[in-house]
Amino acid sequence: MKTKTFKTLDEQIDILKNKGLVFDDISNAKSILLRENYFFISGYRHLFLESDGRSFIEGTHFRDLYAMFSFDRQLRNIIFKNILIVENNLKSVLSHVMSKNHGFKENNYLNPHNFVKDSRKTRQINDLIKKMKRQINVNGRQHAATAHYMINYGYIPLWVVVKVLSFGIVGELYTILQYQDQKEIADIFGIDIYSLVSYLPILANYRNLCAHEDICYNNRIQKEIEDTKYHKLLYIPMADGEYIYGKNDLFALIIILKCILKDDDFSLMMNEISYEIDRLAGIAKVIKIEKVLHAMGFPNNYKEIVRLD
Repeated sequence: MKTKTFKTLDEQIDILKNKGLVFDDISNAKSILLRENYFFISGYRHLFLESDGRSFIEGTHFRDLYAMFSFDRQLRNIIFKNILIVENNLKSVLSHVMSKNHGFKENNYLNPHNFVKDSRKTRQINDLIKKMKRQINVNGRQHAATAHYMINYGYIPLWVVVKVLSFGIVGELYTILQYQDQKEIADIFGIDIYSLVSYLPILANYRNLCAHEDICYNNRIQKEIEDTKYHKLLYIPMADGEYIYGKNDLFALIIILKCILKDDDFSLMMNEISYEIDRLAGIAKVIKIEKVLHAMGFPNNYKEIVRLD
């Protein structure tokens, strides 16, 4: 079995040099590699490699590689803060609907009878209630609001307890609500139940990806989203009867956020993403920006999604 050995900063730079990468400032490159990690930065090399997959395109500089790394970081930050908006919106809307329709105390929102009447989901309901109780017990006293209610009232209302529940838990909670509750929540977001059920796990996955600084721009989700009107309105090309963009890539997430975010929030997000793409195009000139867009799953006319209804 092959083993990896520790490489000094000079050795790391030599490896990249031997693959054709050009360095203008060795001292600065060392500082970047030390702070950001050779492994993480080299993860962005693929767009800059020749067809053999081993050597860099002639004229590729370290600054190009680092620009791609920095672009993805900014992209993650933009995506993350907007998913947090969705998370807060969902928690607020779900807690409001459930509290209004079933009550807001723990014996209400932890009561299995207040969820869907489906024997196939009995185990999921019981497991989820256990998860919620665990998160309340572990995190409840760490937040001022939840601790205040526990100490002074002996219970935590649902609109407060959602503060300590993960996005994944709240998303799963939506899937076991009674139909009328699901529909009321989906209607507030202006989408159908099926779409919201399928979108929430994708949003939760991207939330975790962004929070842990994994590579974002070329991430692919396991399950494709259904075709939407935006695929058609943007004239996204097809291959073998399937759209080539916006199905299991980052643009699929953009479509999801288009469906869920308020128009002003979505427009601001897309302006920020467009700025970062244009900025990258001005730095990493050794490759065309269309190559980056293709890796992201973005059609060249991606900006037009903002004006579409």
